[in-house]
Amino acid sequence: MQTNLSDEAKKLPRAKEAEEILRSCVHCGFCTATCPTYQLLGDELDGPRGRIYLIKNFLEGADISRETQQHLDRCLSCRNCETTCPSGVEYHTLLDIGRAAIEDKVGRPLVEKFTRNTLRHVIPNPIVFTPLLKTGQWLRPILPKALKYKIPLAAATKKLNRPDTLHTRTYLVLEGCVQPSLSPNTNAAAARVLDRLGINLVSIREAGCCGAVDYHLNAHERALERAKKNIDAWWPSIDAGAEGIIQTASGCGAFIKDYGHLLKHDTDYAHKAKRISELSVDLIEVLLNENLETLKPDTNARIAFHCPCTLQHALKLNGKVESLLKNLGFSLTHVENSHLCCGSAGTYSITQPKLSIQLRDNKLDALEKEQPDVIATANIGCQTHLNSADRTPVLHWIEILERALNDHK
Repeated sequence: MQTNLSDEAKKLPRAKEAEEILRSCVHCGFCTATCPTYQLLGDELDGPRGRIYLIKNFLEGADISRETQQHLDRCLSCRNCETTCPSGVEYHTLLDIGRAAIEDKVGRPLVEKFTRNTLRHVIPNPIVFTPLLKTGQWLRPILPKALKYKIPLAAATKKLNRPDTLHTRTYLVLEGCVQPSLSPNTNAAAARVLDRLGINLVSIREAGCCGAVDYHLNAHERALERAKKNIDAWWPSIDAGAEGIIQTASGCGAFIKDYGHLLKHDTDYAHKAKRISELSVDLIEVLLNENLETLKPDTNARIAFHCPCTLQHALKLNGKVESLLKNLGFSLTHVENSHLCCGSAGTYSITQPKLSIQLRDNKLDALEKEQPDVIATANIGCQTHLNSADRTPVLHWIEILERALNDHK
């Protein structure tokens, strides 16, 4: 795509990167066919190709408006288009650059600004998030329907104890912002399964939010500060021989995989960030490389697996969890249109509630078509969002596996 950036756009810190991405797009439109928001709205400007043109026009000096911003806001950042794109366009990177630059230009209404700032200060902070969540769950039965669905149900499973066995092999684990409150058993279940395989799973207390919430709400500098803090927290353990950093939330994993790219021009952190990104792994990547003969789950449950966008489109691990569960003897149902987003998309369920609910209900209809006993997923955001419909229970797949192992005892 021929591009001619304006003099003002050339001053942007990532102008060259944006221009290179724009030039890689051939405007073929393959991306439109798999875009969830285009399928719902039928508007070219609510698909990847249209949004690329909006960003291109802005960077070339065209007038922009709140309408431009709204089309970009409605993107889920699911990256389905990147999986479809034959030219390898890094759409998510261009979108992040365009969104931040356009927000600097047109600003936001006061209500939107307040909502987004509140999300940025509440979600990454467990000290604030956890008591607010518990209060909301206590009041949930009497809340109006429109507000009730935004308050997640209490955790479906109780937190299990983590093993204290010492093994020669160690992986670190990111606890995450909201997962300890919303699904407290997930990392405990992962630790117990890995313990059976002779692996310690260690949490570093100083590591906090991965930075994705801030970054996708256009607070890029704050997100990079969080990334640097996590790198500093993990580095001594990496030096001491930890094999990697496990994420049980694919959304966090996708962002940490980008640390190396986002900090490549930071002289103090470029090397470490690249190394952290290389060592960052989703839980499924670890289990696929282990001898699982000692794991003998016993279950008759029928499982529908929801593969999060971050797992299949960002981390490129589509089909991996399903394959492992099938090989261990689980019965998995077929899920139509499994490539489509469930509508969670970080804070999207709050900033774009109408579209988010439509996508959630469509996804649940597909997941429930063959009447599974439980829905499995690999990301806390998807798990919470799907559970908000109060339909078939949704759990992280490692909890389902760990429970089946215990039932076999």
